[in-house]
Amino acid sequence: MADFDMVLKCWGPVEADPSRYGSLVLTRLFTKHPETQKLFPKFVSIPLADIPTNAAVASHGATVLNKLGELLNARGSHASILKPLAVSHATKHNIPISNFKLITEVIAEILGEKAGMDAAGQQALRNVMAIVITDLEANYKELGFSG
Repeated sequence: MADFDMVLKCWGPVEADPSRYGSLVLTRLFTKHPETQKLFPKFVSIPLADIPTNAAVASHGATVLNKLGELLNARGSHASILKPLAVSHATKHNIPISNFKLITEVIAEILGEKAGMDAAGQQALRNVMAIVITDLEANYKELGFSG
């Protein structure tokens, strides 16, 4: 619970402006890991220079961070939130598990730079996400998806 509390302590700015933070996260993800942009069919043809100002990217980033906020607030009791996410990401979007690890690192960086999350908070986020990703991977295996 301490890790969840530590992350939630810095989550207020994200909740207040999920589109801004979502844009920052996806822009950084696509910049650091260009191959990930291909996993988003709606964004694949957007030049990297236009990603930071693209409203659809910001909106999707907000969706990602709002869902992460739900998972954080569930404080580990996230099975009912995670199951539909696993189904859609495995069967519809074909998102490999490794990409959840990549975005975790990007979120930690952005929160460190923009939301005052210190190194301990960033590690707490990694710890929380390790639990979420392990549970997500178990759901993937149930679905027969080896991503």
